[in-house]
Amino acid sequence: MSVVSDLRLAWLLTGGADRLERRRAALTALGAAVATGFAAAAVALASVRGRHHFSSGHGLLDQPGTRHGVVAGLLLLLVPVLGFLAQCARIGAVHRDRRLAGLRLAGAGPRQVRRIAALEAGLACLAGTLAGCAVFAASLPVLGWTPPGLAWPGLALVVLAIPVLASLVSAVALRRVIASPLGHVRRAGPRRGPRMLTGLLLPALVVALGVALLLVRGARTEAAGLPLTVLGAVVLSGAGAVAVAGTSAGAIGRRLAARTDDPAVLLAAARLQDDPWAGARSHAAVVLVTIVGVGLVGVRQVFLDDLRAIEHTGRTAAPRDYYTFGLDLTSAAVLIALLISLAALAVGTAESLSTRRRALAAQVAAGVPRRVLTRALLLETALPLAPALVLATLGGTAIHTAYAVASGQALPWALPLLVPVAVYAACLLAAATALPLLRRSVGPATLRTA
Repeated sequence: MSVVSDLRLAWLLTGGADRLERRRAALTALGAAVATGFAAAAVALASVRGRHHFSSGHGLLDQPGTRHGVVAGLLLLLVPVLGFLAQCARIGAVHRDRRLAGLRLAGAGPRQVRRIAALEAGLACLAGTLAGCAVFAASLPVLGWTPPGLAWPGLALVVLAIPVLASLVSAVALRRVIASPLGHVRRAGPRRGPRMLTGLLLPALVVALGVALLLVRGARTEAAGLPLTVLGAVVLSGAGAVAVAGTSAGAIGRRLAARTDDPAVLLAAARLQDDPWAGARSHAAVVLVTIVGVGLVGVRQVFLDDLRAIEHTGRTAAPRDYYTFGLDLTSAAVLIALLISLAALAVGTAESLSTRRRALAAQVAAGVPRRVLTRALLLETALPLAPALVLATLGGTAIHTAYAVASGQALPWALPLLVPVAVYAACLLAAATALPLLRRSVGPATLRTA
């Protein structure tokens, strides 16, 4: 079948979706709307040439150099949004088992089934993209700013690019999903870590290099090394943290299985041994945000100390609001990225429960208490995430330590170390949002219908 016929089938399947599928489509559309907002704002700001006075921003957006930094930050926010869309695509594929099986019985191959499922995500993203563009266009008069004419072709390109990019991300996320003609959807065997890590690093390196070029464009040579150094530290420490999360999960599972008799720990250890890289895939965005968050909190503290020292000498070249607004804007971007990453983690946890709902129902029917399964679910998130966050903390500490040494200020310690603790607690809360799904999935009826 051609792509047009696959698109038509995807449209028909979307129209006949049940309540659960409509929720998945709503989450996908929401993610696409958020991505459209970030991309549209980046395109609108990038279309402004030269110096331009903005009524808001305390002058931060007036200069081309600082404006390019804001554009780069908006583009980087697309990374956790795409991860969220990938998680939505995975959980959607599992709940479409009967329809996928019907396509297989009609003669569709596994690759075509995955392509149709990806096109379904693309249609939901198209609806979210149109809604995001409408909200963005409606907010411009409220802000009192009209983008130049060059921005509108860019916005039209965003409307086309976001659904296409979301479809590609969904196709990559579903590449290991296999739907049999008997109505059973399963995953292929555990993925090998190096292949997954390579697939994660290549896009990250491309994005990092592109953002670095945006940041250093027009900058002086002596100032160009800072963004490159920061991005290099984030990418390298993030890759190391993800690798540690994947490689240590299997070792932790084997050690716990050999040394404990706690049933919840044994169940979590078995899951870690079965697919040790599952946590690395779910936690990758959280790890990157933690690195940036630790580094940002430390840099902010050092910068404010340095600014106060300069103010005492009366040598400030710009109002204090000019600097604090930039720091607040960066902090808000990191917080938004963390919230999106936590949402992706919650969706990934729900997807894992949906995939194993028959096995979980069988365990409850055999006499396993539900509280044991609840503890096992939280341990599956907590155990592999801890070493990854430790390494992420070291990477973020290296960033703000280098900045403190270059500025001649005291090293901040206490406040940056609170970031990984808060992120760890937030991740456990995000995983706990799937507990109501666990209670609904372990009923006796699941053994008959799953």
